[in-house]
Amino acid sequence: MRGNILFPSRLPVAIRRLLLGAGGAVILAAVAHAGPPYITDDPEPVEYRHWEVYLASVTQHTPDDFTGTLPHLEINYGVVPDVQLHLIVPEAFDAAAGEPRNHGLGDIELGVKYRFLKETDALPQIGIFPLVELPTGDENKRLGSGHTQLFLPVWMQKSWGKFTTYGGGGYWITPGTGNRNSWFAGWLGQYQLTKSFAPGMEIYYRTAQAVDATPTAQINFGFVCDLSNNYHILASAGPAIHGPHGYQTYLAFQWTFGPEEKGGTK
Repeated sequence: MRGNILFPSRLPVAIRRLLLGAGGAVILAAVAHAGPPYITDDPEPVEYRHWEVYLASVTQHTPDDFTGTLPHLEINYGVVPDVQLHLIVPEAFDAAAGEPRNHGLGDIELGVKYRFLKETDALPQIGIFPLVELPTGDENKRLGSGHTQLFLPVWMQKSWGKFTTYGGGGYWITPGTGNRNSWFAGWLGQYQLTKSFAPGMEIYYRTAQAVDATPTAQINFGFVCDLSNNYHILASAGPAIHGPHGYQTYLAFQWTFGPEEKGGTK
């Protein structure tokens, strides 16, 4: 794509989760969430021995193409303290103007998030989240890139009361004829408006991904709604503000769970 991680690399706007990819740091309570439903990610891993499971769809609309996932499955697991394992398996689709519509397995994404600095009153938390996209999608049907791709980012986050801000960026390694390696940078602000509802806004920029492409920038508005401690709805959408015209959307149902602790499930 997380290009979006699931989108074919030929797309002008990178949605990749790092979207999907983006395993958000979601604590099993009504607190600030990060990562999905946004492209910009955060350094906070899933808690130790806890799980995040997303059933989601991300789409990219341009005048000549409509592509994305419907759906994709994202799983994040806190394997040890401060370390999260990450997997996305997408059912990708592509409906380019004047061409046959295709759907099938897209490029599978794997990753490991590691937070090496925890937040203090004076300092932000900082972590890395390297991702690899395996060429499991059919390149001839525009469902995959046809090449293994890597994303090497650094993320940071700081909170003040109900307001949280996070962002950073990294380097995409995208082999293949006509492709270029590229830089991604994004930043986001999020506010815990109520106990169960947190709206946010992000802006991100990516340098050209192909020899005949231009840099792109996008703005997204989104929210996380906690139905309970374990069930959540996440959504975002926004237009391109630089580069080819278009817009993207993200919608997910998220299930978070972990071992029972005193007082109930955390």
